[in-house]
Amino acid sequence: MRTITDGLELSEVQQDLVALARDFARKEIRPRAREVDENDTESPLDLWYKAAELGLGGYMLPTEYGGSGITDLVTQCLVQQELCYGDISIGNFLTSSAFFAGPVEALGDEEQKKRWLAPLAGERPPITALAVTEPGVGSDAASLQTRAVREGDEYVLSGQKTWISNAPYADHIVVFATVDPSLRSRGVTAFVVDRDMPGLTIGRPMKKMGQRGIVNAEVFLDKVRVPVSSRLGEEGQGFYGLMRTFDASRILIGAGATGLSRAALDASIEYAQQREQFGKPIIEHQAVAFRLAEMAARVDSAHMLAMRAARLYDAGIPAAAESAIAKLVGSENASWVANAALATHGGWGYSREFLVEKWVRDAKLEEIEEGTSDIQKLIISRSLTTAG
Repeated sequence: MRTITDGLELSEVQQDLVALARDFARKEIRPRAREVDENDTESPLDLWYKAAELGLGGYMLPTEYGGSGITDLVTQCLVQQELCYGDISIGNFLTSSAFFAGPVEALGDEEQKKRWLAPLAGERPPITALAVTEPGVGSDAASLQTRAVREGDEYVLSGQKTWISNAPYADHIVVFATVDPSLRSRGVTAFVVDRDMPGLTIGRPMKKMGQRGIVNAEVFLDKVRVPVSSRLGEEGQGFYGLMRTFDASRILIGAGATGLSRAALDASIEYAQQREQFGKPIIEHQAVAFRLAEMAARVDSAHMLAMRAARLYDAGIPAAAESAIAKLVGSENASWVANAALATHGGWGYSREFLVEKWVRDAKLEEIEEGTSDIQKLIISRSLTTAG
C-alpha cells in the first residue's frame, strides 16, 4: 500500500483517528464494496452504526455537542481519503451527516445546535440529508423555486427537490427554500424539516450509474408547515450557510476522490507486478510503467491541492477558488486514474471480477456533484479576474 505524505505533523489524536479510518476501510468497507454496488436501492446501515460506535460518525463535531472536537478540515480530509480508499460510495455515505451539520453550525442558534447536532455524535446517530437541487435548478442555488411563505409562527414550504442523498432514510432534512424568488440569493432561507411532518413525501430510490451505496430520491413538499423555531438564521441567510458548506464540501470531495485514485493506483501496481506479457511482468513494459508514473503524479497533485485548500479554510482565509481547484483536479484526476487502471487491467478491468469498472463509474459522480467541473472553472476564472 502506497501512503501519501506532504510533511504534515499530526498530533497523536489525529494520527490515531486516521489510522482508525484506514483500518476500518480495509477490514469493513472494502470487503462490502461489490455487494453494496450490486444492491443499489439500500445503503449499508450496519456500517453506518458500526462506524458511529467507533467514533467515526461525529468526530468532526465540537466537544460541546458530543463530538471529538476534531473540527479542522485537514484531518477530515485525511480521514475522508482513507474511508474512500476502501470505497468512495460507502465512505461518502458514512460521513454524509456533515452536509446536514454544516448549515446548522453556520446558521443555527445554541438551542438548535444542541437539538440537531448532539444526536449526530451518538452511537446510534440519526441519518440526515441536505436538500438543495431541484428538477430545474442544479448548480445555480440562487434560482431556487421551492417557496417558503410565512404564516404567523410557521412557514409553509412547497416545492420539489431531486437527487437528495439519504432521503429515504433521513429523520431530518435541511431544506433550502426562497421567501421571494425575485431576491435570488438574498431570499434563500434554510429550514430543518422533520420526516414525519405532514405534506412531506419521499420518492422511490433513483437508479444510478455509480456510487450506489448512497441512496438518492426526490423530496416533495406539499404545504409543509414548519415552525419558525426550525428556521436556521434569519430570512435570506441560507445562501451564506450553503456557500460556507460548499467551500468545505468541495475540498472533502477532492480528498475523497483522491482516496479512489489511490485505490485504483495500488490495484494497478499489484496487477502489473503479477501479470506477464511477452515473458515478463507488464510493469516492466515502458508503456505500462509510464502510465503508472502519471497515475502516481495525478494522485499526489490532487492530495496536495486538497491539503492546501484545507489549510486555508482552517486558517479562516477565503478559499473559494482553492476549494474549486481541489475539487476540479481531484475529481477529474480520479476519472483519469480510474480509466488508466482499466487500461492497465486490460479485458479483466472490464469484468466484474475486479473493482476497476466500478471505480470508473464511481469517479464520474465526483465531476458532477456539488457543482460540475464547468462550475468549478467558473469560480476559478472569477477569482482570476478579481485578483489584485
